[in-house]
Amino acid sequence: MKVLMLNGSPRANGNTALALAEMTKIFEQEGVETELVQVGNKNIRGCIACRGCVKAGKCVFDDLVNETAPKLEACDGLVVGSPVYYASANATLVAFLTRLFFSTPFDKTMKVGAAVVAARRGGLSATFDELNKFFTISGMPVASGQYWNSIHGREPGEAQADAEGLQSMRTLARNMTFLMKSIALGKEKFGLPEQETKTSTNFVR
Repeated sequence: MKVLMLNGSPRANGNTALALAEMTKIFEQEGVETELVQVGNKNIRGCIACRGCVKAGKCVFDDLVNETAPKLEACDGLVVGSPVYYASANATLVAFLTRLFFSTPFDKTMKVGAAVVAARRGGLSATFDELNKFFTISGMPVASGQYWNSIHGREPGEAQADAEGLQSMRTLARNMTFLMKSIALGKEKFGLPEQETKTSTNFVR
């Protein structure tokens, strides 16, 4: 089992990183390999809708997105962490995820996804919902914990005092591990669900 973890905070050692590190402890105990990719402090441009990736099989902008693509393909689960900015995820992270998910042609069905958000006070659930949409449009089961996957803190390290938030991260990691292992067993016994040829319907004619 392998989990790819994305830190969407520009602070490599801030409260988002603290939350991800709490999950990593559990993954290690459960024998799950993890790899962390720092995204939030990188220079990532947004998608320009050129659709060059459809022909090339990768994004036309050769940066961290293309570097991360094979890691996403190889992993069993994806954890995306972000701080909250104006009740939304970090814009750099959103640009990264938009290009990563759109430009990768491989099937993401049954890779387990989990979103983790950090904030001083509010906007957590809106950001949590925003990140989960990347998973659900891709056929990825979403791992849940004991509450919305959030942690509180403003200055780096403050989230260490959020005992409930830290417990939520540990619970999420355990649940995610169980789900990944269960899916692996299901694949072995039953295979993946049958997929129909995708139908796209436009509502403007």
